[in-house]
Amino acid sequence: MAHFTDLVSCRASSSEQARIASLIALMPANFTTGLDIGARDGYISLRMAERGECITALDLSMPIIAHEKIVCVQGNASALEFDSDTFNVVVCAEVLEHLPAPALNQACKEIARVTKKWAVIGVPLNQDIRFGATRCPTCGKTNPQWGHVNSFSVEYLKALFPTMVARQIQFIGTTKNRTNSISHALMEYAGHPFGSYIQDETCVHCDAQISYFDNRSFMQRLATRAAHALTSVQQRLTPARPMWVNMLFEKI
Repeated sequence: MAHFTDLVSCRASSSEQARIASLIALMPANFTTGLDIGARDGYISLRMAERGECITALDLSMPIIAHEKIVCVQGNASALEFDSDTFNVVVCAEVLEHLPAPALNQACKEIARVTKKWAVIGVPLNQDIRFGATRCPTCGKTNPQWGHVNSFSVEYLKALFPTMVARQIQFIGTTKNRTNSISHALMEYAGHPFGSYIQDETCVHCDAQISYFDNRSFMQRLATRAAHALTSVQQRLTPARPMWVNMLFEKI
């Protein structure tokens, strides 16, 4: 998703509205029970409540969503505390890209386990996670943009759900954001000054808050300019591609 510290601004953006509309369109028109993994502010949970009778909104921190059809639960996608075949529909969007192995594989197994039939999965498509990287001010290590530790192709996403079949695939948005090994190395030397420092996500290495203070040397500033120039040329020559992929899986 587009990442904003202000979720209201995020939800109002045209790209985010298109992404969510796709997720909703993939769901059955009517169902009894649903699970929203990574509920955050409850925006998708509320949309699910328009179609379902009882929705469970789950996040690492307890969601706060006031709605008669929604039950809020604190939990972990890789260790769901529900019986098998509990939900008619499980929605997991903009979550899997944050999960390192083996949590990623376990989360996908858990999704397939707790759904009776349908799972709606949304992730960034073929994201170059070097683009917009940050440097943690605490541990000094490089972080992928928005804390996305995984990059997904359609085939990779299908392979993560071997007991399910992809029934529908929708591509949403467009992007040309890519970098290259030379630009990335130059940005690494310069301290990644153009990274996604407005993100809420903490350092994937030490869990410290990501922030940036510009104390680059003259040589680091030259490296930054060179990296930016190379990336700009690359983007002009790179065709646009979809930004996200949403997939409807059926349990077999």
